[in-house]
Amino acid sequence: MFKKLIAEFCATMILVLVGCGVAIGVGCGDTGGIVATAAAFGLSIVILAYSVGQISGGHANPAVSLAMAIRGDISWKEFALYCCAQVLGAFAGSGILALIFWGVKATGSNSIASFVAFTGASELNFGHVMLGLLAEVVLTFLFIMVVLGVTSKKEWGGVAGVVIGLGLFGVHLLGIPLTGTSVNPARALSALVLHMFNGGEELIKLDAFTMIACIIGPFIGAALAALVWKLLSGKKQEAEQAAAE
Repeated sequence: MFKKLIAEFCATMILVLVGCGVAIGVGCGDTGGIVATAAAFGLSIVILAYSVGQISGGHANPAVSLAMAIRGDISWKEFALYCCAQVLGAFAGSGILALIFWGVKATGSNSIASFVAFTGASELNFGHVMLGLLAEVVLTFLFIMVVLGVTSKKEWGGVAGVVIGLGLFGVHLLGIPLTGTSVNPARALSALVLHMFNGGEELIKLDAFTMIACIIGPFIGAALAALVWKLLSGKKQEAEQAAAE
């Protein structure tokens, strides 16, 4: 278990360093920046999957671990320990980026500010939080369905990292203009906490609301995906048994 926790720590740190590092370096204000950032997060999954993934599964994400616990791949005790290791790894990655880019503002944090502009509102309100929450639920649901699908058969293990990486790439293309794409509570928490250290009152308020959407949303999306997957796979097994009989 200790080796698995170290692996999850390293995996999450890799995800944050590569994904958020590119986001900080290129910015996400234009199409090129969005594509580069999305590709970086996708590639980070490939890197961690084929480096430490064989040790712990390379979840690097509490939402993925939640889905695996619901499916029965890991115990709830392992889920809790994985989450602790992932959060610590995310903070390590965000802290390194803050040092590299000379300031805690440069953390690649999420934001729901886009919904304020979309709705034409003059200031942030709880409705924007609900929109951000909905976006993260949907984005995470899509991503976790990819994870559960490609990890459902051992013979697909050789390509799982690439497929999951492509899934994360696609989700980021869709979600960056909305919330910056969290789909990962550990990555969102670490970047937002460090970001809040350097913010004024309005920035702290925005980050606090963003934290609600980008931390709770992925857990809801992951749980829904795992339950839907169990329902679908259960019916498939029933059909296969009926056909065999």
